[in-house]
Amino acid sequence: MRIFDPNPPTLQALKGSNIDLIVGVRNQDIQSLGNDVAAATTWVQDNVLNFFPDVKFRYIAVGNEIKPQDAEAKYVLAAMKNIKTAIASANLQDQIKVSTAIDMSLLGSSYPPSTGSFGDAASSYINPIIAFLASNGSPFLANVYPYFSYIGDTKDISLGYALFAAPGVIVQDGALGYTNLFAAAVDALYSALEKAGGSSVEIVVSETGWPSEGGEGATVENASTYYKNLIDSVKGGTPKRRGKPVETYLFAMFDENQKGPAEIERHFGLFSPDKQPKYQIRFNEKNKVLANMCTRIKSSHLVYWSILFSSFYMFKSNLLT
Repeated sequence: MRIFDPNPPTLQALKGSNIDLIVGVRNQDIQSLGNDVAAATTWVQDNVLNFFPDVKFRYIAVGNEIKPQDAEAKYVLAAMKNIKTAIASANLQDQIKVSTAIDMSLLGSSYPPSTGSFGDAASSYINPIIAFLASNGSPFLANVYPYFSYIGDTKDISLGYALFAAPGVIVQDGALGYTNLFAAAVDALYSALEKAGGSSVEIVVSETGWPSEGGEGATVENASTYYKNLIDSVKGGTPKRRGKPVETYLFAMFDENQKGPAEIERHFGLFSPDKQPKYQIRFNEKNKVLANMCTRIKSSHLVYWSILFSSFYMFKSNLLT
C-alpha cells in the first residue's frame, strides 16, 4: 500500500494489518529535511519509529514527481541521505529503503525501449540519486501511465497496445518484442538506468492506473481491461527482465471528487468515495475479488491509495474500522 503523506490516523489504522507500506515525504517538507539532519531524525521518529513494528514500512518515498526545475529538486538527495541516516541509526536500513518517485518526463528518449535515457536537463538531477539507490540497495520508484501516452499520440499508439490487448508484437526492438506499452515504458526506464550507472537498481512502479471517465478512452470498460491485464502481465516481468515480477501499485483506491483541474483526474479510483467497487479485480489464482480484500481505513480526510501486488505477494488484512 502507498500513502503520499504520513497521515497519523491512517498509520494508526494500519497497525497490526500486516500490510507493507510506502509512506511519502510531502514535497513541501523536502527542503527542511534536506537542510537539517535533526529535522529528518524527528520526521523518522514521529512518522516511522513511533509506529514500527506494528506498521510494516517497506519504502520511504522522499517526494513525488519532483522535476529538475522545481525548487525542491536541489534538496531531494540531501533529504534522502538524512532520512536514510535516521533509519540506519535505528538499525532498520535493511528493512526500510529510501527512494523518491519520478514520472516519465525525466526521460529524454524512450522509443524504442533500448534507447531509453534521461534527458540532458534531468541527468544532473537524477544521476546522483541513482548512485544513492545503487549503493543502498533501494528501488527506483516510477509512476508509469500508458493512458497519458496513449491520449497524447492516438495516431501512433493504439488503444489495444495501451490496454495490454494487442493481437501480437507491436514494437520489435532488436531481439525483444513488445505487446504492450507498459512493458515498453518500464524497459525504457531500465535502459536509462543502465546508461546512468544503475544497472543493479530495480524498478518499482509506484503508480499506474486508467481513468473510468472524463476524457478520451476513459471508460469503465477500458479501465477494467487495463487493470485485469496489467495484473496478469506484471507477474511475468518485462522483455528485458523476463520472469521477474514488476512490483506495481495501482492508483488509486478512491475517486477524488475535489481533485483537478482536469475532470479526468477525479476518476482514477478503484472505488467510488462511498466505498463501492467500480471493477471486479482479481489478484491471485484463487480468484479472490478485490472487493472482499479491501482494507477500510478510518481517516480524517480522503487520502490517495494504492495496492501492492505481484505474483508472489498480495495483501490480506482484517477489516479495520
